[in-house]
Amino acid sequence: MKTAKTVDELRNEIKVFGENKTIGFAPTMGYLHEGHLSLIKRAKTENDIVVVSIFVNPTQFGPGEDFESYPRDFEKDAGLAEAAGADILFLPDAKEIYPVGSATIVEVEGPITKKLCGSSRPTHFKGVTTVVNILLNIVSPDKAYFGQKDAQQVAVIKKMIRGLHMQVAIVTCPIIREADGLALSSRNVGLKTEEREQAPVLSRALNIAKDLWISGENDVATLKTVIANEINTMPLADIDYVDILDYETLAGIEKIDAPALAAVAVRFGNTRLIDNIILE
Repeated sequence: MKTAKTVDELRNEIKVFGENKTIGFAPTMGYLHEGHLSLIKRAKTENDIVVVSIFVNPTQFGPGEDFESYPRDFEKDAGLAEAAGADILFLPDAKEIYPVGSATIVEVEGPITKKLCGSSRPTHFKGVTTVVNILLNIVSPDKAYFGQKDAQQVAVIKKMIRGLHMQVAIVTCPIIREADGLALSSRNVGLKTEEREQAPVLSRALNIAKDLWISGENDVATLKTVIANEINTMPLADIDYVDILDYETLAGIEKIDAPALAAVAVRFGNTRLIDNIILE
C-alpha cells in the first residue's frame, strides 16, 4: 500500500497503476473499525484500485462539537486499511484540502438537510458535501463507498451527485454491529462503561418498531412513540431525535406504504450516537 499526503502525490500513485483502471474510493475520518473495513473490502472486490482517505474534516463540525477530541490513530489505521485491501492511503492535512484563500462551498439545500441530524447540526451537511465534492474531484473514482449508518449523509450525497451530474456511483454498504447490536462508530470509544451498557437500546428500539411494523402497524406516530419509549427506559439516554421518513427522499410521512427509514440520534453523556433501520 502506498501513502500520499498531497493531491499531486495521490494522482501520481494512481497513474502508476496504468490507464483504464477502475477506482473504488472509501472516504473516512479515520479511527477505523470493521464498518470502515467492510467498505474497503467491498471496494476491493469491485475495482482495480482502492483508495482510502483519512481526513477529520473541520468544516462539518459545529461550535462546541467534538472536532478536537475526535479519536485519531493514523498509524493503526494504515495497518488496518492495508490489511483490508487498500492500495493507496490518502492522508491530507486541512491546508491540502482547503488551500489558503479557498472560498468554495458546495451545499445541498432543502428539507433533506434540515431534518434529522441537520436540525441539531445546521452547518454539518454543508461541510460534508463540500469535502466529499473536493475528495471526489481529487480521486475521480468510478465508485464511492459509504455506510448505511450515516443514511442521511448518503441521501444528501446522492442528491448532490445527481444535481451536479457527477460521474460516480454511490455504493451503500450495510451497518456493521457489535454482538449486542450497537452500530460500530468511531465515537463509541467515548462511551463510559455504564453508557456503553445502555447504548444497545438504540438498535433494540428500532428492531421492536420493525417487528411491530411487520405485524401490520404502519402508523408513523405510533411507531415513533414505541421507539422513544424503549430508548427512555435507559436513564442515561438523552434523545436528540426519533423519526421515520421516506427512505429515498427523506420526506415526512404519516403512514408507511413504501420503503421507510426509521432513524434515531441519542446522547449518552458527551457522546452522540446515531442508528437507523430500513422498513421495506
